[in-house]
Amino acid sequence: MAVNIDSERVAELTKIESDKLNARTQGSKRMFAEAKEHLSGGVASSYQLRDPWPIYIERGSGPKIWDVDGNEMWDFHNGFGAMVQGHAHPAIGRAIAERYPKGTHFGCATEDDIIVADELSSRWGLPKWRFTNSGSESTMDAIRIARAYTGRDTVLKIFGSYHGHHDTVMVSIGVEYDQIGDHYHLASLPYGGGIPQATVDMTYAVPFNDADAMERRIIELEAEGHKPACVIMEAAMMNLGVVLPEPGYLEAVRDITKRHGIVLIFDEVKTGLCIAAGGATEKFGVKPDLVTLAKALGGGLPAGAIGGTEEVMRVVEDHTVYQVGTYSGNPLSMAAARASLQEVLTPEAYAHLAHLNDRIVNGCQAVIDKYDLPGYAVGIGSKGCVTFSDQKVVDYETYKASQRGDLAELAWLYNLNRGIFMTPGREEEWTLSVTHTDEAIDAYVAAFEALARDLTK
Repeated sequence: MAVNIDSERVAELTKIESDKLNARTQGSKRMFAEAKEHLSGGVASSYQLRDPWPIYIERGSGPKIWDVDGNEMWDFHNGFGAMVQGHAHPAIGRAIAERYPKGTHFGCATEDDIIVADELSSRWGLPKWRFTNSGSESTMDAIRIARAYTGRDTVLKIFGSYHGHHDTVMVSIGVEYDQIGDHYHLASLPYGGGIPQATVDMTYAVPFNDADAMERRIIELEAEGHKPACVIMEAAMMNLGVVLPEPGYLEAVRDITKRHGIVLIFDEVKTGLCIAAGGATEKFGVKPDLVTLAKALGGGLPAGAIGGTEEVMRVVEDHTVYQVGTYSGNPLSMAAARASLQEVLTPEAYAHLAHLNDRIVNGCQAVIDKYDLPGYAVGIGSKGCVTFSDQKVVDYETYKASQRGDLAELAWLYNLNRGIFMTPGREEEWTLSVTHTDEAIDAYVAAFEALARDLTK
């Protein structure tokens, strides 16, 4: 039995660590005061916010970053999971430097578009590709392609999953436990303001790791005249920490969507190039009709992609769907992607990531076992986390029912105050880079043990 972690003790430690962090980030405080004048909220994106002020970063090199106060940290945040190559990788830097004098934007195809598409086709086993500038664009365009291919409008997603910030998928994400709804009829609720109710009403959600619930909902929607055009999902959920698919689940989803004539979209914005050379599609051996990429694809530059079968992507090639974007396939982004795929994310790199993730997962689990903490460590490829829960999380419902958000917040503070830069929030995970070392892993585990020791005194 796990020890009972007293909430008052967590609150006491949170206050101590918050005060330490605030004292160490006075430069960020000053920059925040300046930024608020013209940057809304003082940041470029709401996910960069933090109370009482955000942490402003000055530079990064390899596995480390430095904030504006000069604090040096091992980077396990890695740009919300985008920097699996590490910061300022020389191979990517050379490719960008060589490309820049030749021109940075034309709005036309370049040779690197072909090279990158060929490489992605080889890794994913999907023959047709188009490029975008972000994960949100990739999932938005993939859904549009699926709708045009099927002639249907309704979208089915996994409850609690995040697929970017366009209206169709900003539904049923951050929902309070008492608003989730029935397991077989989960609520469709907008994630924030500005999302039309008409759009919300066309998006339905089902639980992760329950193929029977998915098929039951599809049959009901078809009977009501709302058969889905697509199922969009992460093969492994990456915004509840890390939630892996149960054995046979993805195979069952693939079978269900095929039998019902529904396009299966794997959103690999977080898993693509990060958990295997061919992402979750390779890792789990289940091939979707469409796949979406971004984050790690550009090696630190904005880049996204959509891959698909000949049949589904035909609606792009015959101009039924206008898949467009001024900066799609930007020469700098494609040069960076080409260098990343050919020179950085090699078989040796993935072997190194597997070694590191085994060490960090085993190290954190050993700490959990030693101090009887409520939780477990889980990892895959370059991704992983400690889930503070007294039961295994398999979907959003079990996540909301059991997660200790106060422990996750405290863990983030302990990390930053001990030289570990982590993604904030209980739903986020670590991302390793190919430049991380055993020393970095040892530092992470040591910070986690400091937390465990102080919690159980």
